[in-house]
Amino acid sequence: MEKPGSAKAMVVSTVAGLVVITAYTAAVGSNGWLWFGWVVLGLAAVGVVLTGGSWR
Repeated sequence: MEKPGSAKAMVVSTVAGLVVITAYTAAVGSNGWLWFGWVVLGLAAVGVVLTGGSWR
């Protein structure tokens, strides 16, 4: 059973991760593994939303 707000938390985490990775890339330089991890997190977030995760 989904916990209340799990989809919203996943989307917020994904966006926060994008901001952090972008800042890191601007400051230090690109790291392919960070971007790969963000893509995986983004796909997981999309999966949670599409499978009916709770937005409460």
